[in-house]
Amino acid sequence: MVKVAVLLADGFEEIEALTVVDVLRRAEIDCQMIGFGQEVIGSHGITVKSDQVWSGSLADFDGIVLPGGMPGAANLRDHDGLIQELKEARIEGKILAAICAAPIVFDQAGLLEGKNFTCYDGFEQEIGNGHYLKKAVVQDGRILTSRGPATALAFAYALVNQFGGDASKLREGMLYQDVFGMEAP
Repeated sequence: MVKVAVLLADGFEEIEALTVVDVLRRAEIDCQMIGFGQEVIGSHGITVKSDQVWSGSLADFDGIVLPGGMPGAANLRDHDGLIQELKEARIEGKILAAICAAPIVFDQAGLLEGKNFTCYDGFEQEIGNGHYLKKAVVQDGRILTSRGPATALAFAYALVNQFGGDASKLREGMLYQDVFGMEAP
């Protein structure tokens, strides 16, 4: 079974993190919230209890997802252990995903060189590598990025498909197609 880690640092964007966790779990994908503490406080003051506390290794996971939010994304970017784990994950061919401001973490780890990406408006100015595209979700190989809170569902559905699930049934059951139309990402 595929196993996915969603990393939570203080200041994470709640919508981006919890939407991904919720949708992946609905798709019956093992998704664990890995926090830098047993309880992590989001950027809007919502406290979330981690499934696991950061151990220094993400070797047991097939994919790693980074929510944005500030200062959450900066806290992830500045965590040397996480940067090293992301470099190892890329070498191992794992699926890596970041939304909103979190692509700054991928840039810090050197993962965006030669890659297309998207992010929250303005953060592309902080990213020195890669090619910015202003799209809801951008996939380049095994790296997925997305723009922000409004694109969290589209991002989560893209992740379901990337991890071998079928997002079409979820989109239908969650009324996504009815609300956003067939051309939605």
